[in-house]
Amino acid sequence: MNVQITDLRAGDEPKIQQVARLIVEGFKEHWPDAWPDINSALQEVQESLGADRISRIAVADSNQVLGWIGGIKQYDGNVWELHPLVVGTEFRGQGIGRSLVADLATEAKNRGGLVLWVGTDEDNQTTLSGINLYPNVWEHIAKIRNLRGHPYEFYQKMGFAIVGVMPDANGIGKPDIFMAKRL
Repeated sequence: MNVQITDLRAGDEPKIQQVARLIVEGFKEHWPDAWPDINSALQEVQESLGADRISRIAVADSNQVLGWIGGIKQYDGNVWELHPLVVGTEFRGQGIGRSLVADLATEAKNRGGLVLWVGTDEDNQTTLSGINLYPNVWEHIAKIRNLRGHPYEFYQKMGFAIVGVMPDANGIGKPDIFMAKRL
């Protein structure tokens, strides 16, 4: 399958609709409150089309959207947040997510970015969940183990490092894991 990565453009309603459906489906298992319905997903997609954003899609020859990645400019453009990344369930494990992350890194660097970071929510998928991370937060981070397919290992393979956590960000025992890499 031939895959092309390109900008998601305002006014391309068929692709915007496809991205919104990908978001709802892609996040419903572990993060169902993120975008619980098509309207919340469409709002996220529309926001991604702003001037301080990057919005890129992986598209098959058939014009089917296989995945989507967004970037948000921060710190006067020195830092870009990867938000969000989704690949259609049936297309995972084929390098599409990896290609989207690499493409976003290039786009951010071309816009003056020095760092790309991502926050990965925890849903009882690592040893950082369900425990009190205080007072020895870094000790827990150093001993992190992936229990059920948390994406932090995917990002590590892409050159990201864990740079911190926000304990209880998503409720008691549900931290955010912060990861970053230099561009």
